[in-house]
Amino acid sequence: MALPKRKISKSRRDKRRTHWRLSEPNIMECPNCNQPKLTHRACPNCGYYNKREVYFPKEG
Repeated sequence: MALPKRKISKSRRDKRRTHWRLSEPNIMECPNCNQPKLTHRACPNCGYYNKREVYFPKEG
């Protein structure tokens, strides 16, 4: 089995992991109903995307 020749320090390991963070979701205002929605998705409140009704949201 292959084994590392030298111990990898905590500093070197952590430098490699610096880009493993989560990014917050892009939230914008729906132009039709002014409710918050995710970008490039149909609005869950009114069902519109790109000024067209894509689906009919359930009432209730």
